[in-house]
Amino acid sequence: MAKNYFDLTGKVAVVTGCSTGLGVQMAKALANQGAKIVALARRQNLIDEVAAQITADYGVEAIGVACDITDTDKVEAAVKTIMDKFGRIDILINNAGTGAVAPAEQITDEQFANEMNIDLFGSFKVARAVANAAMIPQGYGRIINIASMYGIVGNKIAPAAPYHAAKGGVVNLTRALAAEWGDKGITVNSICPGYFETPLTKETLDSEFFQNYARTMIPMARYGKEGELDTAAIFLASEASSYVNGVILPIDGGYTCM
Repeated sequence: MAKNYFDLTGKVAVVTGCSTGLGVQMAKALANQGAKIVALARRQNLIDEVAAQITADYGVEAIGVACDITDTDKVEAAVKTIMDKFGRIDILINNAGTGAVAPAEQITDEQFANEMNIDLFGSFKVARAVANAAMIPQGYGRIINIASMYGIVGNKIAPAAPYHAAKGGVVNLTRALAAEWGDKGITVNSICPGYFETPLTKETLDSEFFQNYARTMIPMARYGKEGELDTAAIFLASEASSYVNGVILPIDGGYTCM
């Protein structure tokens, strides 16, 4: 009998930062495999639009839940809303983040703290709440933390010390949670994207400056296209990845191999 190794039918997936960009792309990828989707971000109007589009395009149940991931009470309230609705959470993609770009000597305390509070502490708050309310009690879960290749290496094109620090923290937070929760039926892995096209980055990535940079610094000599994160997210979210835990997966066209 043929088997669909990546079937997510009946699973409930929460994707943070799911109002635009990569979060929406990954949510659609999971919906295409049959998962029910919870689009979680701050702006209710945007996540409602995303949820409606996913339901229309993929025929799965999808809802938008507004949440500021830096606020512990709001995170726990959002998780309760999801549990009241679906009774379980099987997949969490911690995608919400920000990025302060400026020379390190000009970065303010507030910029650094904000980066850590959203990218690192926010990811932990959501993972903690989901684990406590759903994944540990049900003995099953897939957590995928979206870090960055900048969490593994430095860079010379766009100084962003707070972003590097926060995403580096996400990388090792992934390992720590994988070690703690692995015997509870929960796997915790991280995807580290390189340069990817989104509505906000396309103009920059298509510039002559970046194209020249890509030919020098990226072995594949181009940025990532829409959809090229999807299969990694699907694999790590599926039951097929049951013995994959604590992995840090760069998807960067080879940037970090040099």
